[in-house]
Amino acid sequence: MNTTVTLEAIREARARIATHIHRTPVLTCASLDRMAGAQLFFKCENLQKTGSFKIRGATNAVLSLDEAEATRGVVTHSSGNHAAALARAASQRGIPSWIVMPSNAPKAKVRAVEGYGGQVTFCEPTIASRESTAAQIIERIGAVMIHPYNNDRIIAGQGTAALELLEEVPGLDVVMAPVSGGGLLSGTAIASKAMRPQARVIGAEPKNADDAYRSLQSGKLEPLAQAHTMADGLRAGLCERTLGILRERVDEIVVVTEEEIVAAMRHVWERMKIIVEPSSAVAFAAVLKSPAAAGKHVGILLSGGNVDLEQLPFAAATGEPRSKLVARAHGAACDRGES
Repeated sequence: MNTTVTLEAIREARARIATHIHRTPVLTCASLDRMAGAQLFFKCENLQKTGSFKIRGATNAVLSLDEAEATRGVVTHSSGNHAAALARAASQRGIPSWIVMPSNAPKAKVRAVEGYGGQVTFCEPTIASRESTAAQIIERIGAVMIHPYNNDRIIAGQGTAALELLEEVPGLDVVMAPVSGGGLLSGTAIASKAMRPQARVIGAEPKNADDAYRSLQSGKLEPLAQAHTMADGLRAGLCERTLGILRERVDEIVVVTEEEIVAAMRHVWERMKIIVEPSSAVAFAAVLKSPAAAGKHVGILLSGGNVDLEQLPFAAATGEPRSKLVARAHGAACDRGES
């Protein structure tokens, strides 16, 4: 499936959504640089409205609807971040939203969707169940489907994060982003290869949900079984649209273990004093094991910060009280960027 997304489309999306989102900061951390053996630049979408980059694509898609489409409302399926983003974008435009969420979605993300006015319907935690439940709502209500990643307007919106990163740090050698359905990595790759063709674009993925890695190896869509990973935002699989973009523009996919995700998440909390969710930590985990990053200037998309504070993985691993870990993460927020 061909895409119509270009750098110009990404720039148009940036103009369309500018007043509805944050231009998030790019932070650095000397101790993480030493750990990685590289100079790292973190694009902090964990500080974005709704707590993730997803508001970019959702807002671009909703604002691009014509009036006839908008009056029908919107529907999607998502484990949380796209769900919250679409609910907020719809609320901002004054239209209803119906959100299909898997039964194992984090409670914090469900509450966020409901808080933005989204009408939640739960389904079994499989892609097939998500899609069939959304299809039933479309048949019953007639709402417009805003797919989490199989949508050019979503991809263009997600690409605005890399656009901002490369405007601020134009000399990057490597741009790293997590991959699930591929919307963020697709937009990142389109923007990065257009603005800095010599930069390597690398995707990061949990080993327990490695369909993107396998798909790029085989050149065709590989099935994703039920993904047993704490990175709940990375449990979706690629589609033909995103696979086509990744095959043309992404240099490599690096897979990381659950233990590596926990360690990376904890490093960011402790050293940068910012909250990232497991899905967000996957990209930094990949940097720590990627030879392509060594000695380079590396841009890292920190995709989101919507973590359930009652389910901190490193708290469970160490036995340390969760309250102490949360206090540590918040206690020196003024020290962002250096530790």
